[in-house]
Amino acid sequence: MLIKKIISLNIKTAAADLLQNKIFDNAVIILALNDGSNKYSTVGGTCTIGANFQLVILSKYDSQYDIEIDNNMNIPMYTSQDELQYLTKGLTLGAKAGVLFLSSDEGIIDSAVSINNKTCHTN
Repeated sequence: MLIKKIISLNIKTAAADLLQNKIFDNAVIILALNDGSNKYSTVGGTCTIGANFQLVILSKYDSQYDIEIDNNMNIPMYTSQDELQYLTKGLTLGAKAGVLFLSSDEGIIDSAVSINNKTCHTN
C-alpha cells in the first residue's frame, strides 16, 4: 500500500465536536465528491459536479482513496486523485449551526458537507 501524503486539512473546533459524535475508534474517513462520480455518492447529476463533498466513514482503508489527508485530529483520512482539483491550499473543515463546510484560501468549496456512515457502527 503506497500512500502519498499530499494535502493538509485544518479541522476547526466546531467541526471536530461534530465529528467526535460520528466517528468511532479505528474509523477511516474519506473526503469524497458527492456528485454521482464515485461508489459512495448519494446524489448525482451534472449540476453537482465538483460542488458537493461528503465525509464517508469506513471501517477499513479503501485503496481507491490513496491520498492521505494530514489533519489536526489525527484521524486516518484519505481522498482520491479525482477530488484533488477542488482541494486547494488552506483546506479547512468548519461548522456553523451544526452544518459542516469545506473551504480553502480561495473561499467556500462546499457549504454543506454531508457525513455518510458506511459501517455498522453508530454513535
